Amino acid sequence: MDVLKTLAGLIGDNSLGIAVLASAKRIFIGYLLSMALGIVIGLLVVRFKYLDENLSPLILGMQTLPSICWLPFAILWYGLNESAIIFVIAIGSTFAVAMSIESGIKNINPLYLRAAKTMGAKGFTSYRYVTIPASLPSLISGLKQGWSFAWRALMAGEMMSATKGLGQVLMVGRDLADISQVMAVMLVIIILGVAVDKLIFGRLENNVRQRWGLNKA
Repeated sequence: MDVLKTLAGLIGDNSLGIAVLASAKRIFIGYLLSMALGIVIGLLVVRFKYLDENLSPLILGMQTLPSICWLPFAILWYGLNESAIIFVIAIGSTFAVAMSIESGIKNINPLYLRAAKTMGAKGFTSYRYVTIPASLPSLISGLKQGWSFAWRALMAGEMMSATKGLGQVLMVGRDLADISQVMAVMLVIIILGVAVDKLIFGRLENNVRQRWGLNKA
């Protein structure tokens, strides 16, 4: 009950709304950057054998590096500001997206590619009508994983900075030894995560499954 009362209080004084909007803006920008970078890196690695042999292990290593490890670098490079947090978000999820692109394309059923080649599909046409559609299930899974990494990076960045956001509200609760506020913010983060998964990624997965006939009868 104390958690719900605290949550109602945060909503009532609009501090929660301001924090959610600030965090949403940062993760939106950072995640879009990570998607763009991750897709480009993944496609380049698959397209060029030299990059595949030399960058694939590096991408795996970078992906396993916790996002918070980038925070000191970002602070030294950008200062303790908005750009540093967005950088941590972007770099924290870029490699998960890149790995999903690489894995999805490499694991396409060879029959699809041979059939497309037999029908005269080459180059960009083959990528557009065969390679990309066939790798969509893996890509969506990678985007979901990238989103989770982006959330973690966002919280790490906001908790280390003084800027408004859910992470900052979480840290205020810690500094005040207010367990109810800490749990209220954690509850909000969980709710937002579930909502995004159901409303965005869940719908994307269902659309792909329907198009490819993967839904259970």
